[in-house]
Amino acid sequence: MAAARKRGIYKGRPPKIDRAEILLRLQKGQGPSKIARDLGISRGTVYQVRNSASE
Repeated sequence: MAAARKRGIYKGRPPKIDRAEILLRLQKGQGPSKIARDLGISRGTVYQVRNSASE
């Protein structure tokens, strides 16, 4: 995997979540449950993004 990374071939799994979208929805006042349901992610993920943005 290290050799593949050096060549730029191995990039890992693409992120499933859009952190900017979650933060935008939180700023608009949507609740974590609705955001999670709409984006197909867990509420815990929404809280993690919210907490990491406030640090």
